[in-house]
Amino acid sequence: MTAQSKKVQLELCVYSIESALEAEAGGADRVELCDNPPQGGTTPSYGMILAARRALKAKLHVIVRPRGGDFLYSAAEFDVMKNDIDVCKDLGVHGVVIGILLPDGTVDKARTRELVERAKPMSVTFHRAFDMTADPQQALEDVIETGCSRVLTSGQAPTAMEGRELIAKLVQQAGKRTIVMPGVAIRDHNIAELMRTTGATEFHTAASKTLASGMRYRNPNLSMGDGSFAEEYRITIADREMVRRMREAADAATQNP
Repeated sequence: MTAQSKKVQLELCVYSIESALEAEAGGADRVELCDNPPQGGTTPSYGMILAARRALKAKLHVIVRPRGGDFLYSAAEFDVMKNDIDVCKDLGVHGVVIGILLPDGTVDKARTRELVERAKPMSVTFHRAFDMTADPQQALEDVIETGCSRVLTSGQAPTAMEGRELIAKLVQQAGKRTIVMPGVAIRDHNIAELMRTTGATEFHTAASKTLASGMRYRNPNLSMGDGSFAEEYRITIADREMVRRMREAADAATQNP
C-alpha cells in the first residue's frame, strides 16, 4: 500500500495550553486538548478550552470523557458528556473526541449517535475506546453508522507500528466513509513507514518531552499526587522540534511515495 497524494494531517494530543502552543509551532494541523494524562485523557476545564480556542490558529478538538477507567458510562455521566459538548460548541471548538461502549465490548451506537447529532456542526472523532472493542471490523461499521468523522486506533495493539496490519485493513474497509487515524508511538522515524503500510492520511501522536520543574524549594515530606515525589517536579510538554521533524518526514513521504 502506498502513501496518499494529499497532505498528511498531524494531530497532537496535548495536556496543557503550553503544549498546545508548542504543537502548533512545530507544524501540527490540529490539537486534541485533554486533561489527566495518567488515565489516558479526560475533559479539560472550561478555562483551558477557552484559552486554547483564543490562542490557536490550528484546529482544536477536545476530548469529552467524564472520567478515566472504562468506557461504560452511567446516565449521569452521559449527561455530563452532553453538557461538555454544549460548552465546546458554545466556545467555537472545531471538534470533539468521544467513545462509549456497551458491556459486551460493542459500540454504544444509540448514545454515540445522540452525541454526534448534538455536536453538529463540529467534527466527531471516536477515540481509542475503539481499541477495547471485541470485533474491530464490526466496531468500525458501527462507528460509521453513527456518523463519526474519524476513528482513532492503534490497531488494537500497544503501538500503531505493532497494529499496522489491522489499521491497513480498517483503512481499506472504511474507504471514503470515515477517516481511520493511527495513533500511539508515532514519530519522525516511523511515520513514513506507517503511511506506506496503512494508507492513512491522518496521524495522532503525543510527541512530548519532559522538563524539570522551576521550583527551587521542594517539600520532601509529602506528595500531592500518587505518592511519587519525583513526578510532581517533572512537566510533560509537546516537543516542538519532534513535531517539526514529523511534519518534514510526512511531507517528504507524500512527495516521494
